[in-house]
Amino acid sequence: MAEADLEIAEGPIKPRYNYEPSYLAEILRSVTTIAMIGASADKTKFSYGVLRQLSEIGYEILPVNPNPKLTEIRGLKVWRSLEEIVASGKAVDMVDVFRPSSELYGIAEQAIAIESKVLWGQIGVFDDDAAALAEAAGLKVVMDRCPKIELFRPFWKPRLDLPI
Repeated sequence: MAEADLEIAEGPIKPRYNYEPSYLAEILRSVTTIAMIGASADKTKFSYGVLRQLSEIGYEILPVNPNPKLTEIRGLKVWRSLEEIVASGKAVDMVDVFRPSSELYGIAEQAIAIESKVLWGQIGVFDDDAAALAEAAGLKVVMDRCPKIELFRPFWKPRLDLPI
């Protein structure tokens, strides 16, 4: 790709969905157990970094990955499915999704079935039909956002050299 072909957007990055900071903060304050669908043991994957950070700050992370060869990530037991978690007697407050958007509707159905309180689609993971289904069932929904980023957003300082 030639440098002239490279297009850079002007201005701040605009999120696909706008959520009130208080809505996101309430979710992140209220949940304690997070099932992470699509968790990876690969340290170069975004899901690994999010799992590590959320675990280190005190959330109970339940990695979910159907690969039978993957039994633990960072010392945490890997679960095969949301149903397996619930069958063990554990409750899941939030389902955090690191899977393609095309899978979100089915995951929303599963989150409803296990009585999760929150369905959270990571950056790039969104489906308006899945959101509508989950919200109609009483779940709070966040899409195309990262809880790790949202937790630290209050600590970000604006650059003084940028126009307001």
